[in-house]
Amino acid sequence: MSIQQILDRHPDLWRGRVALEQVPEGVPTGCAALDRELVWGGWPPGSLSELLGARIGDGFGLILPALARLSAEPRWLFLVDPPWQPFAPALAAHGLMLEHLVVVNAGTRCTWAAEQGLRSGACAAVLLWGGGPWDHTRLRRLQLAAETGGALAFLFRDPAACRGPSPAPLRLQVELIADGWRVTVLKQRGGRGGVVLTLSNESRIR
Repeated sequence: MSIQQILDRHPDLWRGRVALEQVPEGVPTGCAALDRELVWGGWPPGSLSELLGARIGDGFGLILPALARLSAEPRWLFLVDPPWQPFAPALAAHGLMLEHLVVVNAGTRCTWAAEQGLRSGACAAVLLWGGGPWDHTRLRRLQLAAETGGALAFLFRDPAACRGPSPAPLRLQVELIADGWRVTVLKQRGGRGGVVLTLSNESRIR
């Protein structure tokens, strides 16, 4: 079996830097500085992104601009087992079309619910809190489901997760600061990791 055949069968393998023409266009994050650092120019499409924060919802505000953009599509946004009750007026103030937002309380079946939403093709994005402990096989299932349905998958995890491997094309460590976030790019497929960005609320593009 050739190297190319192996790569084709295992798309989650890290390949170092790849030619720009081979990188699919991402979904803009809403932060120009972050888009410039990500090889896709935004969130990787049809892929799993991990957001690691000391508090389980720390990265939610970072993805709100993308969710607002996606909510204008006819597909759904799934929030699976969020750690708090979403406050509709605040989400609407950030531009989300609430009629496309679904909150799923799945308990022990949260991973299954997230997979079904991702795989269905009916969701533009699925956000998942909890569901651990995570191993490579379970994470790989989420990644494959996102690829199948062409959806963005966001998994919120504890910072300790950075010590283990993951098939997710993108892993960010997110720390809330006074007026925004400190974001460390732990891993991005085909791009460099270790970049630290300070993103303010004012730097976000609507």
